[in-house]
Amino acid sequence: MFRRKRVLRGSDLPVSEFVAVLEAIERAKEAVVASVPSARAPGKPLADALLEFETCLASADASMPGWRREAVDAQWEACRAGITEARGRGERFRLTAPELGFESLLGEIQELIAPLEPFEDAAARFRALGASLR
Repeated sequence: MFRRKRVLRGSDLPVSEFVAVLEAIERAKEAVVASVPSARAPGKPLADALLEFETCLASADASMPGWRREAVDAQWEACRAGITEARGRGERFRLTAPELGFESLLGEIQELIAPLEPFEDAAARFRALGASLR
């Protein structure tokens, strides 16, 4: 006898677990972006921003198993790889601690957060499966 594969609906997905990880990722990105000076503020000290970036990524990484499901496994794998890469880049950047001008700092920050882009695809997949990510 053949069994039908159970199809996950939005209500069956681990939405709150995914949202918790996504929020940690957003906090990590916000922390490092806060180091960029503006016309009104000097920006957060880079060392503090990198520490917060790495701490938030570690929190997100620890919570990743909570939202792993077959229906979103490809996105989960891409997100896990993204966190690993971003953590490595953050550590290398912190250890080298280069002196950077404004444009160089922007480029470095963009490089730090680029590996986290798969979370946008994962959020889109959750929505496509009918989940509300509020």
